[in-house]
Amino acid sequence: MSDRLLDASVTDGRLALAAAGSWTADRAGELERLVETALRRARGVPAESRRVEIRMAGVERLDTFGAWLLERLVRSLDASGREAAVVDLPARYRTLVDVVHTANRTPPARVRPNPIAEALARLGATVVGLVRDLLLIVQMFGELTLVALRTAAMPWTFRLTSTVHHLDRVGWRAVPVILLMTFLIGCIIAQQGLFHFRRFGVDTYVVDMVGILVLREIGVLMTAIMVAGRSGSAYTAELGAMRMREETDALRTMGFDPLEILVLPRVAALVIALPALSFIGSMAALYGAFLVCWLYGGMSPDVFLSRLHDAISLDDFAVGMIKAPFMALVIGVVASVEGLQVKGSTESLGLHTTASVVKSIFLMIGLDGLFAMFFATIGM
Repeated sequence: MSDRLLDASVTDGRLALAAAGSWTADRAGELERLVETALRRARGVPAESRRVEIRMAGVERLDTFGAWLLERLVRSLDASGREAAVVDLPARYRTLVDVVHTANRTPPARVRPNPIAEALARLGATVVGLVRDLLLIVQMFGELTLVALRTAAMPWTFRLTSTVHHLDRVGWRAVPVILLMTFLIGCIIAQQGLFHFRRFGVDTYVVDMVGILVLREIGVLMTAIMVAGRSGSAYTAELGAMRMREETDALRTMGFDPLEILVLPRVAALVIALPALSFIGSMAALYGAFLVCWLYGGMSPDVFLSRLHDAISLDDFAVGMIKAPFMALVIGVVASVEGLQVKGSTESLGLHTTASVVKSIFLMIGLDGLFAMFFATIGM
């Protein structure tokens, strides 16, 4: 066995390995063979002599490959029931050997969790997250109410220019997509109603269904969902980007309230725009239903308008319009909460933007259900 690289000797029944020379990648083949020979030699030593010393005093050069080979030798000896110990390692190589040892450390075996306990843990985390989100929304609503009251007491502090700017983005620029989507929804509802009601000879009742459904539910709800996806996500992304660039912290440092400057104008624009968009969307849906009833169902315009006049009332229109500002508040508050929680990464921005839309839609549907029960109770 080479006395330059690795020499094995047995003294008093104990195995000792003496390394020397250059333990580098250019001697890889020879070192591999010597290490395998040393391991076979170790297997022939009686098991009572468990300790194996690897003496490194004679090593002149050591690179990453040599350190990895030394680590492999130690691990193989330990796995065979020996106690390998590296001794007399030159100080200049200790850091390299330690780094290689740390990098090649075998992770502990993963303990498979109890599926029931894991499911309960996930359920608990979900409940805690829901409660936390609800508290944050209530907190934001309370703070925003205080800011609005303070602004009402000092109207000259209201950011009118910012509000008009956001009103243009949220309201006027959203009209085309709202018109298109609600028009198509009205067409689809009317077509399906005609298709099924015609079997019973009551195809004129589709006008009642469309009128009541659009004015009370579909018009405002679909408009709010589209605004949440279009404007709510934009609000979250804008506020989140400001958080990432620490602009909100800069405002606080200068003595400004970010809620007054950034949040209140956006929420005010939503509260103003959503009722108007809901009205436009409801009219577009009714017009789409009218065209389908006329062109597809053969119903004359006079019959459609007469039936619609008899089917709906001012209460139906009022129900939809009353819901709109509250849904706008939900969109604005949730978007602001999520935007101001963004951390310093684009991943966080994407997650909170997605959460903003999902939570807004969920809360609006829940709010719509509460309004439905409330209006049914008071007879509207």
